[in-house]
Amino acid sequence: MSSINAFKKTIAEGNTFKGDFITLGAAMLDGETIKDAFVKVPLKTMNRHGLIAGATGTGKTKTLQVLAENLSEKGIPVLLMDIKGDLSGLAQPSPGHPKIDERHEKIGLPFEAKDFPIEIMSLSEEDGVRLRATVSEFGPVLLSRILDLSQAQSGVVAVIFKYCDDNKLPLLDLKDFKKVLQYATKHGKGEFEEAYGRISTASTGAILRKVVELEQQGADLFFGEKSFDVEDLVRTTRDGRGYINIIRLTDIQDRPKLFSTFMLSLLAEIYETFPEQGDSGRPELIMFIDEAHLIFREASKALLNQIESIVKLIRSKGIGLYFVTQNPTDVPEAVLSQLGLKVQHALRAFTAKDRKAIKLTAQNYPDTEYYDTATVLTSLGIGEALVSALDEKGRPTPLAATMMRAPMSRMDVLSQTELNNLYDDSKLVMKYNEDIDRESAYEKLNEKIKKAEVLKVREEARLEKQKTKSRTTSRRSTRQNPILKVLTSATFIRAVFGILKKAMK
Repeated sequence: MSSINAFKKTIAEGNTFKGDFITLGAAMLDGETIKDAFVKVPLKTMNRHGLIAGATGTGKTKTLQVLAENLSEKGIPVLLMDIKGDLSGLAQPSPGHPKIDERHEKIGLPFEAKDFPIEIMSLSEEDGVRLRATVSEFGPVLLSRILDLSQAQSGVVAVIFKYCDDNKLPLLDLKDFKKVLQYATKHGKGEFEEAYGRISTASTGAILRKVVELEQQGADLFFGEKSFDVEDLVRTTRDGRGYINIIRLTDIQDRPKLFSTFMLSLLAEIYETFPEQGDSGRPELIMFIDEAHLIFREASKALLNQIESIVKLIRSKGIGLYFVTQNPTDVPEAVLSQLGLKVQHALRAFTAKDRKAIKLTAQNYPDTEYYDTATVLTSLGIGEALVSALDEKGRPTPLAATMMRAPMSRMDVLSQTELNNLYDDSKLVMKYNEDIDRESAYEKLNEKIKKAEVLKVREEARLEKQKTKSRTTSRRSTRQNPILKVLTSATFIRAVFGILKKAMK
């Protein structure tokens, strides 16, 4: 009993905060839930990023749902990457269940069913708010990293952007970018060489192949107008709740490059747009990236460096990034070290490799006299997790095996009718779903090439006409002077030589 009291005191002291917080559940010891021993996360440190990990079916999505609901309740907007397509239920209250009531009785928290304000978004042609960005907004550096270009090829991309800026050619979509690349080594070769130096056809060819590869993953749908304004991610309702923005990505699992492209674009835009927050005590926006390994899989070194830089810097803007994945080893070490909140659901030890991964995972958590961390990781039940957060001074809270609270909203997808009602009521769908194809680099260069070709044809016709006129004038001149014709004829010349010959005799 004294051990339980000491544990309860440790949890209470480590989870006492001056500012606002979110309650995740109650601590557990030796498999038993300690009622009212609440495990909390202070809002002040939620911009310090986090990780939700665990094997399939252990409760990661429900934890994500609980965090999103409570953040919304606190007036903090949320962005969710919905890879599996099972998060739209946040828009409807939970129907309740005896097992939910039993869980909350053990925790010591009353259960209340609620719905939440959500916005469905899409990168593809699926229903929802269309998310798009222009090539110009990416800029030459980010685009080069996405395409994994060499230094020489990146230099060509920089020249392309400079040319478009100098000549007021909007780079809106990939069609524009490809057109300028082709123009640089064909119709506009002389123009480019004079202003920017020679551009290698080998370089432009290699870049074009990388662009085509990106297009094949659906990026042609992402690049274009109308560009999404990231300020629309931080909306709140009239009653002060934060919107939960859900990006449906069920059709993107086999297109990791497009996913990485979108994520880097979004993070870069947020970093450039949002002001420095300072010590406000609460985040501006929390982003949950489900199936996080999709970002890091096949990523180049340059791309990983870019992600690591953004993770380090973006928290100063009040933005928290939360990676959701099966195993912490899916996240690069440099990123993992930046994560303040860790919610680790059960891991399964089926192989020697699994057991090694569990030992490594255990080393990422604070030491504790109450648990053998590696053992607990394999014995946690569904909806249970090891939790370690940062307190208001940035120190790790006591490690706690936690019985997680249940979501207040529906743990299932919306029906098509319910989704249609959401789309019909959405102001953002009306704002962003109109297709815009204004005149840009593609059209302007085509017009320039067309005019150049017309001028070339006219010049060739003028020269041909001039030659024809010259020949005609020459023939007419000969016909109109019969005396000259006689004097220059061979017969006349022979006759003159004959007369001269006789006279000399």
